Amino acid sequence: MKVSTKGRYALRVMLDLAQHRDQGFISLKEIADRQKISMKYLETIVGILNRAGYVQSLRGKSGGYKLTRGTEEYTIGSILKLTEGSMAPVTCIENGEPICERAGECITLPLWRGLDKVIDEYLENITLADLLEQKILT
Repeated sequence: MKVSTKGRYALRVMLDLAQHRDQGFISLKEIADRQKISMKYLETIVGILNRAGYVQSLRGKSGGYKLTRGTEEYTIGSILKLTEGSMAPVTCIENGEPICERAGECITLPLWRGLDKVIDEYLENITLADLLEQKILT
């Protein structure tokens, strides 16, 4: 499992919005400046988050983006899955069921399923609130 730039940046955007939630809607320029992310790439990431209902947008002079829920309601796993598509450690189990024709005889399949379960449980048990409060499970 390797988290791409898109996943890491989406997490940074969500944390930025969480840290500044008391300021209402936050402009993309403010986020881009603070996070050192290009506007073009930021627009792509925020578009994904907006379509999924993770953020709310407001147009106009005072417009921008803000979280739609409390920070304790967003898991790191859900944010990464949204942007990455899958957090599976190997492609043969990305959609839950093995896609390999050797699945019936593969002696490593239980290993990959177990690792996938550990990754999923870990990421689904950490929220934005946990990161903000530095309550990270190690």
